Amino acid sequence: MKIFAHRGASGDFPENTLCSFREAARLPIYGIELDVQRTKDGILVINHDERINRTSNGEGYIRDMTFEELRSYDFGLWKGEQFAGEKIPTLQEVLDIFKTTHHMINIELKTDVFLYKGIEDEVITMLEENGMLDRVVFSSFDHEMVERVLKKAPQNEVGALFMKILVNLHEYGVMMGTDALHVSLVAAKREAVKTAIERGNIVRVYTVNTKEDYDLMKKLGVEAVFTDYPEKLYLHGNR
Repeated sequence: MKIFAHRGASGDFPENTLCSFREAARLPIYGIELDVQRTKDGILVINHDERINRTSNGEGYIRDMTFEELRSYDFGLWKGEQFAGEKIPTLQEVLDIFKTTHHMINIELKTDVFLYKGIEDEVITMLEENGMLDRVVFSSFDHEMVERVLKKAPQNEVGALFMKILVNLHEYGVMMGTDALHVSLVAAKREAVKTAIERGNIVRVYTVNTKEDYDLMKKLGVEAVFTDYPEKLYLHGNR
């Protein structure tokens, strides 16, 4: 079963920061996962929440701030004194870390709250310029975005993200045109996901942080898990 480092090695490092991604880059895992948003002045940056309140010493929405404003805040201190000085990274900075590694990159397009019109085109262009488009899995909770990326990057897998439990999960994926279904750990334990796997869907599960849940997902036939503790689960799976 494949392992993606969720927002980098975010269990032990501040999520979606360069130090978190550098830690993940040294591991022999399958890939990493990150979240892309856009600043007021058009810079693609990596952060999960639409607001910076939880993971920085600042406040406000990313879309309302310039890149310079965002870089004035500390995105590491909340996790510990040893991470003081970490800044919000750009997508390009993260790509630079993984250019020479083997890792696949799951890029979640964060357009389920704010549209960020055209962000998929900017991300695809940047990946093409870096020669890394073939190493990317896209995903989004915005299923209109999933449909757009399937058309614009037909060679790439595009995972439809789900938080709720759908009875007809497989049929929903067929309707959208994707067999890559990214579901929550809670949903993964329900019959609908088991059925989707049996029907040939690629199911990836977030966020799997315990050895017990890892073993259960493997038994169910899940293709990959997203975890905050990639090294721990890698060592467990390869013991």
